[in-house]
Formats: sequence, structure tokens, C-alpha cells
Amino acid sequence: MFKYFPHTPDDIQHMLDVIGKKSLDDLYADVPKDVRIKGDYDIPSAKSEIEIRKFFQKLGEKNQQTICFAGAGAYDHYVPAVIPQITSRSEYLTSYTPYQAEVSQGTLHYIFEYQTMMARLTGMEVSNASMYDGSTATAEAAMMACASVRKSNRVLISETVDPKVVEVVKTYAHFQGIDIEMIPQKNGVTDFGALPDALAKGGVAGVIAQQPNYYGNIEDFSGIADTCHAKKALLIINSVAADLALLKSPGEWGADIAVGEAQSLGIPMAWGGPYLGYMCTTQKHMRKMPGRIVGQTVDQDGRRVFVLTLQAREQHIRREKATSNICSNQGLMTLWVTLYMSLLGKKGLQEVTQRGCDGAHYLHDALVATGHFKDAFPGQEFLNEFCVKYDGDLDALQQLWLENGFFGGIKVSDDTLMLAVTEQRTKDEIDTLVSLIK
Repeated sequence: MFKYFPHTPDDIQHMLDVIGKKSLDDLYADVPKDVRIKGDYDIPSAKSEIEIRKFFQKLGEKNQQTICFAGAGAYDHYVPAVIPQITSRSEYLTSYTPYQAEVSQGTLHYIFEYQTMMARLTGMEVSNASMYDGSTATAEAAMMACASVRKSNRVLISETVDPKVVEVVKTYAHFQGIDIEMIPQKNGVTDFGALPDALAKGGVAGVIAQQPNYYGNIEDFSGIADTCHAKKALLIINSVAADLALLKSPGEWGADIAVGEAQSLGIPMAWGGPYLGYMCTTQKHMRKMPGRIVGQTVDQDGRRVFVLTLQAREQHIRREKATSNICSNQGLMTLWVTLYMSLLGKKGLQEVTQRGCDGAHYLHDALVATGHFKDAFPGQEFLNEFCVKYDGDLDALQQLWLENGFFGGIKVSDDTLMLAVTEQRTKDEIDTLVSLIK
């Protein structure tokens, strides 16, 4: 009856006989009857193209469009119009894994450029392309550390790392036999004074910290890499990619692995994804890194060409001992970020980040000047995101902002609010947000 259904009734009955079931309904025997749909599905009749467009337009109008002063890992950056135009081209949109270098030179080229730019941004020697998001990239880094440091299955994580990232790392670790221990925080930054004792217990494969950290505070990693390396542990630094345009890079801090979320490099927030996790490391640990690495060489005529220098072919034979082989993001999202970094360049990326930094400090000072806010972490430096304590009803304040078209930050405790500013926010928007308090 349906040409696109490949299985005939005889095929289905044969499969049921093999597994010892009488009907397809038997496959759902564990689903309570009271949650099963009874009767026909409520599916509307067919619509024309114009009817479909109007239908979804009405649905879209139900969304409340707000001015975003929230961050916590996802940031409202401007997307140059040329990026979706280029990424929508069929030769890019349909590209996936470049198994055949001869016919995948375009894909391999932009992956190579992405790796080059990410390696420079992080101050590392090698970059892959790429991971699903910043959280899974951090979890993969923890597994990579355990694979690199023999007879070690402990990973230390700072309490100032984004809780969402920590939960993902813990999930991965649970199924890999990795023990996760937290390093305490003090006044909104990592208490590295507790690190030597934790390392002294032995068996630590890696130490994970975040820069800037979850609260927006800038951490000081001076001497931390040496402390880790003295006990054979790897230092893993998680960062929002765009922030590295102004901050000291993981490579400069002596990190062994740099990971994080690259959504800040021009990817729309888009209701939660897709995002892009980056991972960079040193040549020493390159072969333990999941994913693929594109390299540059020459063909028989001496022309520059690109090839898959390293790829996890062992994934097919090593099974549970192999590194993860994540490659879907090396298509569309890698291209998106590559275009963004190419369009802005080094100075442009620095300017975008600086504007967010300037705006955040302007907002911070204006809030404190109202007399209703004070620093949640006195004395700490921040880039474009910060935490303040409010002396009133925080829920009521956020609701007031929302009613006036503002998404006013993230509530991190009963009286503490975390706000973020990007180059998208104007002085007038900031002034209006603050005026609503007065």
C-alpha cells in the first residue's frame, strides 16, 4: 500500500517468529495501557504550501522575542548574512564525512582552515574537527586524559566549571569507570590551594578548570600546569571560544588539552542547538584525540591538496578500547565557524569581544549605582559576564524585565543574578534595563 514501507506482511511475520512474538503490539507490552493512544491520530488534513507557511507563521508569533542579557554558555552574537547563504549551498549542506579525498577537497580545505584557526586561537598545536558541543568535548577530554596517563582513573574538576558541563562529564565517567572529584571554589574562583593534596593521593589523570569560569570570573592559572605535570596529570582548560580573542590562551597557561563551546563564533542560539565543541591539544597527545585531523600535502603534479592525516579507523576493530569517533559536526557547523572567523579576522574577533566586555562593565557599574546590587564575588575580574546580588525579589525583577521585553540574566541562587553582554547589546538597551529598576 505504501511504496516507502520496505517490509511486507510476510517479512514482518518472519521477524516476529524469530523473536518469539505474535504481533507488533507484543513489542509494547511493557508500556502501560493508560498511556497508549486509543483511536486514530489527530492529524490535520493536507494543506497547500501557502497554508503551511501561514500556519507556522502564526505559531512563530506566539514566541516572545526578547532582548537577551543572559549567557551561561549560550550567547547572542551577530551572524553576518553571508554565512547562512554560503552554508546553504548544496555542495556544503549535503557534505558529510570526506572519505574520498579526491572528491572532497572543498570539505577538507575548510576543515583544515578551521583546525588552523582554532589552534591559533587556543595557542595549541593540534585541533580536531570537531565535537558535538562544549560539554561532550570536555567529557571526551577527561576520557582522553585517562587514556594518556597510565594507571590513572581519577579526574579533578573545579566547582567553578559550568554545572551542565560537570553533569555531562559525570555521565561519561560513570560508564568509563572514571572517578570524578571536585576541587572547591573560594569567592567565585577555583581554590587551587586544595589541588596539591588532591594530586598527592595519586591516580589523577587530569584536572579540569574553566576560563572564564561559570560565574564569568577570570581565573589565574599561574603555575597550575607545573603542579599538574609534576604528578603526571594533564591540565584541561574549558573556555568559551570567542573569549580567547582577548584572554591568555590555554596554550600560554601550559594546558595539555583545550576544549569548550564554539557557539560564540557566530552560531545562532536557535533554541538550543546545534552547537560546536572544539578540542585542541599538543602533538604529544594527538593520537589520543578523538575525531579526525586534516593535513596538507601535494599531489603527483605538485599541487597543494588536503587529506585525512589521522582518522579513527581503529574504531571499527578496537570497539570499547577505541577513542570516540565524532564527525558529524565537521560538516555544517565547522564550516559555519570557519566562515565567521574568516570574515572577522583576528582584529574583528578582538573588537567583537571587546565590545561585549565594555558593555558588561558598563551594565555592572550601572546596576551597582542603583544601590540595589552589589558584587557577588568582590574583587574578581570578569570579561563579558558577571554575577551580582540583588536586595529585593529577584523573581519579581526578572518578571518585570520580561514583561518589558528583556531576558534579564540567569538566576544562580535566591539573590544572585548572572548577566551577560555581547556586541549585540546597545547603550540604550542597557540604560532601559537599568531604568526599570529605578
